[in-house]
This record gives sequence, C-alpha cells and structure tokens, in this order.
Amino acid sequence: MDPHVIVLFGATGDLARRKLLPGLAHLVVSDLAPDIRIVGTSLEDMDDASFREFARTAIEQFGVHHLTAEQWDLFDDNLAYVPQSAGPEALAAAVARAEQALGEDVRRLHYLSVPPKAALPVIEMLREADLVSRARVVMEKPFGTDLESAIDLNARVHQTFDESQVFRIDHFLGKEAAQNILAFRFANGLFEPIWNRNFIDHIQIDIPETLGLDQRANFYESTGAYKDMVVTHLFQVLAFVAMEPPTALEPRAISEEKNKVFRSLMPIEPRHVVRGQFTGYTSLPGVSPDSDTETFIAMECRLDNWRWAGVPFYLRTGKELAEGKRIISIAFREAPRSMFPANSGVGSAGPDHLTFDLADESKVSLSFYGKRPGPGMRLQKLSMQFSTGETEAAGDVLEAYERLILDAMRGDHTLFTTAEGIESLWDRSAALLDDPPPVKPYAPGTWGPNAIHQLVAPHAWRLPFEREWRAKK
Repeated sequence: MDPHVIVLFGATGDLARRKLLPGLAHLVVSDLAPDIRIVGTSLEDMDDASFREFARTAIEQFGVHHLTAEQWDLFDDNLAYVPQSAGPEALAAAVARAEQALGEDVRRLHYLSVPPKAALPVIEMLREADLVSRARVVMEKPFGTDLESAIDLNARVHQTFDESQVFRIDHFLGKEAAQNILAFRFANGLFEPIWNRNFIDHIQIDIPETLGLDQRANFYESTGAYKDMVVTHLFQVLAFVAMEPPTALEPRAISEEKNKVFRSLMPIEPRHVVRGQFTGYTSLPGVSPDSDTETFIAMECRLDNWRWAGVPFYLRTGKELAEGKRIISIAFREAPRSMFPANSGVGSAGPDHLTFDLADESKVSLSFYGKRPGPGMRLQKLSMQFSTGETEAAGDVLEAYERLILDAMRGDHTLFTTAEGIESLWDRSAALLDDPPPVKPYAPGTWGPNAIHQLVAPHAWRLPFEREWRAKK
C-alpha cells in the first residue's frame, strides 16, 4: 500500500479523542498501515507539541491498545498540527512537508470529523488548498436530512471529489460482527438455503442505548433518533441481513446488492412507527420546551422483493433505555407440533432464533427446543453460542474505525455507503418525515413507550433476553 498523509479535520473533537487518534496509533505501531503522517487541524490554536500531548492523553485515556514508551516515540513523530484559522495555504504547506518526509507515490486521506454544517466548507478548503488529487475523503454522518438535502450535498461534494474518492462512514459496518453476517449467510450450506420468507418469520434489529445526550442536545434537537441512527446505521445493517448474494466479494458487487435492498424498501408508513421522548428531555439546555423531537423510535418496515415478501423487519433504537445492546435477531417459522402433548412446552418460549450480537466480541447464538432430561416429553429452550473471544485469533480483532480507515486507504468501498443508497433511503423516508406521529413519553431506564408492544404483536421484542450470553470460561 502506498504511504499516506492523513489530514484529520476536527482533530481535537470528541470522536478524534475517543476513536480516531487511538485507532491511528494502533495502526501505526502494529504495522497494519503503510507509512503515514498525520496532519491535525481544528478550531483550537495549537502547535505541534501541544497536539502531540493532546493525542497522548487521548490514547492513554481511551485507547484499547496501550502504547509502550518506544511505541509512543514511533507514533509521536508522525503528528503535526495546523490551526484551521491559518487557512488553506498553511494546510497545504503542512501536507507538502509530510509528503516530502514520506517520499514518492504518496496518497492523501482527508477525514472530516466535523459537524454536518462544516463538511462543505472543509471540502471547499481542500479545493482551495489544491489537496484533491491523489486523495480520498471520509465523511461522517448524517448525510443530509431529507432527499432534497442529500441530493444537494452529494452534488456539491461531487463538484470537488469524484464518487470513487468519497467514503461515507458507518462505524457499525466496520465491526467484526457485521462482516460475520456475510460469512454466516453465504459460506454455510446449513443457513444459506433457509435465508428467505419460507423459513424466516420476522427479523429484529435492536440497538438501544443507555447513554443520554451529554452536551449533544442542541445537535439532537434538529436531528432526532430516526435521522441520527436509523438512516445511517440500522438500515445499513438491514442491507447486510437482507441482500442477495453478490457476484464476488468485492466492493462494487456488494454495494450494488445493498442498493437493491434500499430500492426495494417500501415507503415508511407513519402508522407503523412509534416515536418516543424520554421524560426530562425538554429540560435540557438547547431544547425547546414544546419539542417534538424523538429520542426513541421503533418501526416496522418491509422489502418488496421475492426473497422477503411478507416478512416484517422491526427496528428499534433510542436514548436512556434499559440496556445498551446491538442485536440482530432472526426468528424462524415455528414447526408443526401436533405430535407433542399440550403441556410439553413446545412453543412456550417463542420461535427458534438466530441472534447476532454486534458488540466487539462478535457473538452468535442459535436457540432451539430440546428435550428436558427426565421422564415424559417435556421440552425446553436451549442454545448454542459462539464468540470470537473464544478463538485463537481474538487478539486480531480491529476496532471499527481502525478497519474503516484502513479500508479507505486501500480504496475499498465494501463497508461504506454510496450516494445512490443514501438518496434511496431518504426517498423512502419522505412520508414519515412529512407526517411523523406524535412522540410518546417514556421513563429513562425503560424499553420505550408501551406502544412498542402493539407494534410487533403478535410477536414480542427479543430484548430483554430470556437468557444471558454465557461467559467465557
């Protein structure tokens, strides 16, 4: 891989502190990345030494992989800083110095860890600094707020960068577990033939969060759970679950199959959506006292295609909920059970489930009915579970941002979102955005408004689990 200069916009922000700087440090000291230099830029007035100290504190506080003194010295030499107030000329000069240190055939990766309203000014700055050639640009969500704004954003980005240069990041797809869905589906003769409407009853994608809004209430007030999480995360995960087999394991083929899923998504109907707002939200700084912004959303959506006709997909996410989980739950159709006596227990614990936990350990569980030991035919729910933490390669798991930065440097779009896909999703969202149902209150620490149970009836939400994941022995 060619050496890279990484220009990190928003280099002193929360995402850079928690994820990007620790991730870049790990890539450098582990030799996973090519030779790189990092040029940080932000609104803060810092010099190189101050930025290096900032990075060191961030890595010590948030890094999963702690650096030795020798490793820090190796990483420290790669860091430089340019205040954004210094303008495009100063940024261009800093990049030129970094490129000179790296030698020939240097590429550029511009990471826009900035608020959405700052993205286009940054793109303009890169054009003025003549930093577009040999470059790729990573953009953080959200990508617009509706179809019109998404089309406009993509058109304005394309005035400077070709679509092949743009990497719209979704850190959920960078997780080991998300890619494991593809392996599980398409590499196993046991599951590939039954991944359709004939065997699957319904699917849940459930991503509740215990976190509140901290200092983000002002941002959230103009966004809400649907724009913040569903369009940019949950629908992307849905595409991995529902897509047709790609012709090859390569970016263009996978992106096309994901986009087919988005095109087949039926318009989101407000009557199939429950919006909620945790009590106390309107008292937060920056929030209107009569705000109708949702901090919770649950919804049913369907795909109008041959494989999934008639299969409901239930999505749920929100703030201040009872547990923080990232679960995909596949519910299989129940088997005929006339041979079993009425009190046998079959069916009493719901259908068989295949469950993916999108946490970093990438857990998978398959639940099924089996005979309870003892006389007579009494059945109980059993499960088989797997975790990457139980394998010899557990230490090779990359953090989501580490993997995605590496993929962007390689030019691999597999785990990123396209302009066409984003615009399709906003198009299907129009009815909900135009006429959203009113928010219903829910108490912090619960699972959301009571109406969520009517939404999935006659089914039930998989969370909270009837059993916990088994701990590694």
